[in-house]
Amino acid sequence: MRYQISGTVMQTVAIDLAPGETVYSQTNCMAWMNDAVRMDTHTGGGFLAGLRRSFGGGSFFVTDFTAQGAGHVAFAPRFPGTIIPVQLQASQSLICRKETFLVAEKAISLELAWQKSIGAGFFGGSGFVLQKVTGPGMVWLDLSGELVERDLAPGERLLVHAGHVGVIEPSVGFDIQRVAGFKNILFGGEGLFLATLTGPGHIWLQSMPILNLAEEIGRYLPGSGGDTGANSSSGTMATGAALGAVGTLLGGFLGSSND
Repeated sequence: MRYQISGTVMQTVAIDLAPGETVYSQTNCMAWMNDAVRMDTHTGGGFLAGLRRSFGGGSFFVTDFTAQGAGHVAFAPRFPGTIIPVQLQASQSLICRKETFLVAEKAISLELAWQKSIGAGFFGGSGFVLQKVTGPGMVWLDLSGELVERDLAPGERLLVHAGHVGVIEPSVGFDIQRVAGFKNILFGGEGLFLATLTGPGHIWLQSMPILNLAEEIGRYLPGSGGDTGANSSSGTMATGAALGAVGTLLGGFLGSSND
């Protein structure tokens, strides 16, 4: 199995499969493939397995892509971002945001991971349910925007706006901390809580949380206080385009159309 990641802002990962090799993804991720690849869409372990995946922000169905000959298949994320290739050893796991899983070798298991802290579940930006991928095998994950990696030493703490937390090793502690200072809470724009990541372990941070992008586009929708002056006549077409973009973004993020 060989792969190549192409692009900068809108990346794709193309995978060359030897006869008999299989990768799987959630639905609506495949971009193109040759005619040597056979698709097989199923629940990935029955109704309950599909339901658990849905709770974790994934799709109810998964699709296997198996090479009948020299196979070639490519996958593309739904949002601008960075694809992370990770080779996991046996029993090695990563904890991911709900929308992070893109594609993996068949040996990789995709499961639910629960927030251990009630506060982190309510205020950590990802809810109580996360995704957990476990090896052995290759997995490709997708983070929004640019990627920043950090190694946290034992006991080292990093305060992060929750939307920027992408992937963490299970050894990293995840909790929330109230923003200090009344003025910071009221006028700082960072909300009431920040995520607290405590080492040891490796972390992957994303530069563009999807909800932040949706908020910025939403500012230009009707009734949001945008431009109503000289540009208002030409703004109708732009508003329509923005409305369509937001609908697509939120539909994919909330799983209402594709997931």
